[in-house]
Amino acid sequence: MKTPAVEVHGLRKFYGDKVVLDGVDLTVAAGTVTALLGPNGAGKTTTVHILSTLVRPDGGTAFVNGSDVVRDPGGVRASIGLTGQFSAVDGLLTGEENLLLMARLRHLGEKRSKTRTAELLEQFDLVEAARKPLATYSGGMKRRLDLAMTLVAAPSVIFLDEPTTGLDPRSRHTMWDIVRDLVAQGTTVLLTTQYLDEADELADRIAVLDGGRIVADGTPDELKRLVPGGHIRLRFADAAVLDAASRLFDKSARDDAGLALTVPSDGGVGALRTVLDRLDAVGLEIDDLSIHTPDLDDVFFALTGRKDQSGRVDAKTKGTES
Repeated sequence: MKTPAVEVHGLRKFYGDKVVLDGVDLTVAAGTVTALLGPNGAGKTTTVHILSTLVRPDGGTAFVNGSDVVRDPGGVRASIGLTGQFSAVDGLLTGEENLLLMARLRHLGEKRSKTRTAELLEQFDLVEAARKPLATYSGGMKRRLDLAMTLVAAPSVIFLDEPTTGLDPRSRHTMWDIVRDLVAQGTTVLLTTQYLDEADELADRIAVLDGGRIVADGTPDELKRLVPGGHIRLRFADAAVLDAASRLFDKSARDDAGLALTVPSDGGVGALRTVLDRLDAVGLEIDDLSIHTPDLDDVFFALTGRKDQSGRVDAKTKGTES
């Protein structure tokens, strides 16, 4: 098995009497996107700062590509890139000059610095604006340049701390496409975000952080099945079939006008198969069906902001209870 790109156990961080991280466990598989989701003050940025060696933890262990963030910070820095919440570009330089400066800071050498700068300007669609002052750049262009600077040394692990904050919808989707391309090339991404649709679009796995703890961890679909409200909607050809079907499912809800039946479900394949097998056993045919599951908004509100932070939810084994 591949070594995880990021592996965190029992991570703790205090600022005075305030507990920011309270025993965080997190694993990020290589070549995937993991989204760290949570409200303001949950500890997302602190986690990223510890993993990028900007902040020292007060307890626990954290490894990036096998390097300990405390004992081998140089090894960690050699393999990572970080794009923070706020743009780190120099407004007095052009886009090209910003990239060249970063390349030289990463000791790429003059020839490689020019080559890498040209590659990144092309990759991030900044060729035409390369020699224009940063004052002429839109917010989306600045964020693309910011990410390009992060990639100068071709890091294998990238931390994106709320990278699309303040961007318009078109610019956000452009950033999403860039992230997808990076992952397709084998890059590992740890993304912090407050945008639930962003996590749903990009993440292979989502860890929900609240009150300094991971309160749930799983794929987007697994997390959606943690909260109630999922159901299968069945539509039939006539009222007689609807009547017969409604007698098969005690907790179902009828829609006589629409000739439809709503059956509670966790949204999984097994639940769907059970419903269809039961209908088939008595010879009832359906005209149409649709599966409805809670979205990440439902997950977010169900799992965060609670006073009782007594434990972590395992999305693999948890049923439909919240």
